[in-house]
Amino acid sequence: MNETIRVCWMYHNIMDLYGDKGNMMVLSARCKARGIHCEIETMEIGQPCDLCSYDLLFFGGGADREQSLLIHDLLQRKEQIASAMAQNTFIVLICGGYQLFGQYYIAADGTKINGLQFFDYYTEAAGNYKRCIGNIAIQAHLDDQEFTLVGFENHGGQTRNVAHPLGKVLSGFGNNAVDHYEGFYNGQVLGTYMHGPLFPKNPEIVDFVIYKCLKRHQPNLKYTDLAPLDDTLEYQAKTCMLKRLEIG
Repeated sequence: MNETIRVCWMYHNIMDLYGDKGNMMVLSARCKARGIHCEIETMEIGQPCDLCSYDLLFFGGGADREQSLLIHDLLQRKEQIASAMAQNTFIVLICGGYQLFGQYYIAADGTKINGLQFFDYYTEAAGNYKRCIGNIAIQAHLDDQEFTLVGFENHGGQTRNVAHPLGKVLSGFGNNAVDHYEGFYNGQVLGTYMHGPLFPKNPEIVDFVIYKCLKRHQPNLKYTDLAPLDDTLEYQAKTCMLKRLEIG
């Protein structure tokens, strides 16, 4: 498959909590195995960047301090991010990145950080709820595909008012301590609290992201058109985790 995927890794130098960079490593490797050229470029605070020129925007996780450092720069890029979405650029958001595409984030010290406000969800400090931490498994629905995903979550923020969750929690917490739903997915933007990182533990979600990037230029492409890879070890690891969580 002679194709190219262009990726912008946003704020790579400060939003890389719990090894989120592993997502980019696995994305590149699975593209290479199929003969797909994966160009990963990085973007830092203040760096000029044409976000509309990419097939994928990746925004990893970070703590309150990192979110406060970058929010002014991020808000200045709101119009360009909106233009990228209008041009079918796919977006993957992890934890802090996920939070900042919503209405606002209220940190543990009460500081309010206004987000990009593309979506109606919002995040507030845990308050009377305990911190959401540990291994997690969800049943995810992406377009016409259904996947069982595993990951690791560690967040004090409670995200609420999520109109389109990524999936139903099978074990763990997800968006907050009470709703039993995890993440956000609207067909173009995928947000999640799953670190670990997410991609190495879930090869099918990596392939789904690759498919969505290629589909930007090939509207008739199907998920099943991607050449299969040998994921024996990956699925053995996932099965082990699901058994540990007493799922399946």
